[in-house]
Amino acid sequence: MTFSILAQDLNTGAFGGAAATGSLCVGGWVLRGDSRFGLSASQGAAPSTMWGEDALLRMQAGDSAEQALAAVIGQDAGRDWRQLALLDRAGRTACHTGTKNTEWRGALLAPGLVVSGNLLAGPQVLKALRDTFLTATGDLAERLLASITAAEAAGGDTRGLQSAALLVVSDDAPPLTLRVDWSENPISALRDLHSRSQSGAYAAWLPTVPTRNDPERGHD
Repeated sequence: MTFSILAQDLNTGAFGGAAATGSLCVGGWVLRGDSRFGLSASQGAAPSTMWGEDALLRMQAGDSAEQALAAVIGQDAGRDWRQLALLDRAGRTACHTGTKNTEWRGALLAPGLVVSGNLLAGPQVLKALRDTFLTATGDLAERLLASITAAEAAGGDTRGLQSAALLVVSDDAPPLTLRVDWSENPISALRDLHSRSQSGAYAAWLPTVPTRNDPERGHD
């Protein structure tokens, strides 16, 4: 039903994720993140938001991505209907893909990068996600947007797309969390929303917002 990417920017330490699906509200369902602990993408035929949240709590407590994954899926009798990808603070990755998710389904993992999906046109969708991210230029958000654009062009979700989302978290910047909950062209709409967030009054205001590394920023 969904394809997603979780990635770490090796130059800045920021974490980012992007997702798109053939149903509504992918951002609310799939992506969770904290710059101190990492990212999760919980998706599948019967996705569990608790999986993504519980995995982050386990990584906060010191679990690796693989340890957090094993703990979360091991407690859930419905694991075969779900998919969960994780990226921890050290750049380690893990993914579970339940066997009752609709083909094509799978994941590709590398240090600091995990792409996953189900109900896809084929393995070429994940290859486009991964390869485009690795070769794209620009900042982390721009590379993630290029990645999901390429995945859509490679066939994407077999139903077409209805929603898309982008999440970037960093110790040095305010969180960037953008969601297109429904659109006939959600990735195009998400790219437009991102462009608007990087210009004008909104972009001018962002440097006044506190960050983890500068919590007093904006204080008189």
